[in-house]
Amino acid sequence: PYGIVIDKNGDIYVTDYVWVKKFTPKGQFIVKWGRSEDGQFVGPEGIAVDSNGDIYVADTWNARVQKFTPDGKFIAKWGSAGDRDGMFYWPYGIAVDTSGYVYVTDTYNHRIQKFTSNGQFVTKWGSYGTGDGQFIYPRGIAVDVSGNVYVVEAEYQGNQRLQKFTADGQFVTKWGSEGEGDGEFSYPVGIAVDISSYVYVVEKGNERLQKFTADGQFVKKWGSNGSEDGQFWEPWDVAVDGSGNVYVMDTSN
Repeated sequence: PYGIVIDKNGDIYVTDYVWVKKFTPKGQFIVKWGRSEDGQFVGPEGIAVDSNGDIYVADTWNARVQKFTPDGKFIAKWGSAGDRDGMFYWPYGIAVDTSGYVYVTDTYNHRIQKFTSNGQFVTKWGSYGTGDGQFIYPRGIAVDVSGNVYVVEAEYQGNQRLQKFTADGQFVTKWGSEGEGDGEFSYPVGIAVDISSYVYVVEKGNERLQKFTADGQFVKKWGSNGSEDGQFWEPWDVAVDGSGNVYVMDTSN
């Protein structure tokens, strides 16, 4: 399992290699999908939900985005392999803002792409590099209630940081560097923002979760390597529900 998202009813959606699986807030299984002609997946990573409850999946190995109803009925798909507008090279993270715009981390193209809810290309930003607004393999992405976009980069030989942008891709701020200290990262892959704009980052390398304010001030951290309660083994994604409960996709456990 890789991606996780929670809808306004508290229901939980998980990407599980070739499936999307849906659960109640208490973890009871509801439904799964991923075997119909439209709606098949290969290695889906990111998953997002809009205000209508529709589900968006970054169908990573198929280089596309797919959209579904809350019960898994196929609505639309867009994208193919490549580097032109609307094409992807390893779409990884996906997020939807309150206006229904969809943001995708186009990881191996080192950029972010923005679409309407039906897949029409809007804009893009980013290029390969370590400067402000540049990326080296962007991974997780999240949007706050004001429309600000947060992106984490997880490249062992390059950037280990979080960048914040406006909804149209203007650079706002950044924080983080490689390490194990507070505010430092090792392979940050998952990110979520709660309704108070606190930012949560899960690190596969440090096997922990860190919490920050919207401008990057460290708040707290928790987790360590292991299989006991509160420990993680290669955690991959994080989500927060409307009550502030935090869910971590503890992938290798």
